[in-house]
Amino acid sequence: MTTSAPAKGKVPAIGIDLGTTYSCVAVWQHNRVEIIANEQGNRTTPSFVAFNDTGRLVGDAAKNQAAYNPTNTIFDVKRLIGRRMGDKTVQEDSKLWPFKVVAGRGDKPKIVVTYKGGKKEFSAEEISSMVLAKMKGVAEMFLGSTVEKAVITIPAYFNDSQRQSTKDAAEIAGLEVVSMINEPTAAAIAYALDNRASSTHGKMNVLVFDLGGGTFDVSLLTIDKVGDIEVKATLVVTRILAVRISTTEWWIILSKNSRENTRKTLTTIDIECLSDGIDFSAKFTRAKFEEVNMDLFNKSMELVKTCLQDAKMDKASIDEVVLVGGSTRIPKVQQLLQELFDRKRLCQQINPDEAVAHGAGYLAAKLSGVGDEAVQGLDLIEVTPLSLGVGCKGDVMSVLIPKNTPIPTKKELKYHTVYDYHTAMHFRVYQGERLKGSENYLLGNINLSGLPSAPRGTVKVYVSFEIDVNGILNASAKELTTGRNTAIKITRNGRLSNEEIAKMIEDAERYKKQDEAHMKAVLAHRTVVDYACKLRAEIKRYQVRLGIIKMGISPKELENIEHKIIKTIEWLDKNHYDDTHKLKKMELVLDDICRQTKPYLSK
Repeated sequence: MTTSAPAKGKVPAIGIDLGTTYSCVAVWQHNRVEIIANEQGNRTTPSFVAFNDTGRLVGDAAKNQAAYNPTNTIFDVKRLIGRRMGDKTVQEDSKLWPFKVVAGRGDKPKIVVTYKGGKKEFSAEEISSMVLAKMKGVAEMFLGSTVEKAVITIPAYFNDSQRQSTKDAAEIAGLEVVSMINEPTAAAIAYALDNRASSTHGKMNVLVFDLGGGTFDVSLLTIDKVGDIEVKATLVVTRILAVRISTTEWWIILSKNSRENTRKTLTTIDIECLSDGIDFSAKFTRAKFEEVNMDLFNKSMELVKTCLQDAKMDKASIDEVVLVGGSTRIPKVQQLLQELFDRKRLCQQINPDEAVAHGAGYLAAKLSGVGDEAVQGLDLIEVTPLSLGVGCKGDVMSVLIPKNTPIPTKKELKYHTVYDYHTAMHFRVYQGERLKGSENYLLGNINLSGLPSAPRGTVKVYVSFEIDVNGILNASAKELTTGRNTAIKITRNGRLSNEEIAKMIEDAERYKKQDEAHMKAVLAHRTVVDYACKLRAEIKRYQVRLGIIKMGISPKELENIEHKIIKTIEWLDKNHYDDTHKLKKMELVLDDICRQTKPYLSK
């Protein structure tokens, strides 16, 4: 095996798994990826930040004092990053956290703490940057050099705002993000490269089941014999109130009282000062635990089936099921997975707490120009989790980039004006699977003005969507004759949560017939509009000819006919898509006009 070492004084980029509950850092050293232990000797570090009268604590130190300093100990900040205070999930989470979250400028969540005797507000990016700076420091202590670059992992469902906010947090921490990678894909890289020597398969289909402390992703990937990885499908589930088991301990997520300590043993739960200074203690058996979580476990299995359907594969075609995330240690989860895949052996050879960071370390090595031939030969193809498109007249979403399209990608479609003499076009950018645009998630707007004043259908505008390697969308629109163009980077003031993505996919199936009926009505409406506009154009051409050759219809009659057509078009432009009776009546009016004028217009 050949190995290329970094140039003297050059430190390779590090890989950071920035987790909801724990974070982990890795780097290429000694011909392999090393998971770096912190100063406590732990290979994972709590994603906790605490404030007190003397200073700030990050990691283990912050978590260890959480019980007696709850209102100033921040965790789960990944749930806030890139989101708005008005979001439903943020509102719900805020009721459970012992620390205070308020709305800042632009509805941006701000975390309020008492720090060195005074009140101070921090954004989610600032708190995340403190965790990232901690991981940067852990790596620097290990390497003995300054670290400047990093590959950072993110949940597959993260939208552009959350991705961009994560990059901002890294910049605050003094890190240049050379790449962001979805967590299940990073785990697949770790699996692929750790198994390259022993693999006898030409191509393998690998399902990554990633159940962490607060997020859940399922991804299906194809890995070929040289280690190239192509993501076929990826899905997420709603926020899970899951339990993590680690040898002898359970972590159970309950509603958080300000003095609660949620670390528990397998057989008992002890909560200090649950209410009014009263302590709580109760037996909690594995059977009871499985009972209260069974609906969540079953839902995760249903998501696996959906992921297989999206990738157009059956369970027999899956070669490996890779477990990622601490909660995959739950025996019931493993049992259900094995039953789903007909007792197939689950891949547990990679530490589930470290797999994501491990894969990020491999990608960081490749991008740094270090590592062996297999690392440098790594080729990664990600996909979009949901379809992207623009809203068209009739509240219809026109899809430019379908769900599970490999990225980076660029797609372009042509659109035309739908109103007479309008000099501006406005495109709503949507993400989702519903045919009806307003039922999807609005990402932003493209506004293009200064267009030529012309009849409908005359002016053509090209809309282009481009998704970069980090999954960030850039959208633009251009009119060719004038050269007018506009471009936006969709950095969403809001967010699309894992809960919302899962709901969108579920709703798309549930309301499929309803959406198809709406689409049918819109198409019928468009047909009548096209009919009316064609008749009007014929009338105008006839009027020109009438000035030269005397025909059998008077100018007054022609004027009345044109007036009827204009009134019909005006009604149609009011978007009465669901009024099928009125639409049919309009069509009959146009049929009558057509019969009346056909003998003359055809001459």
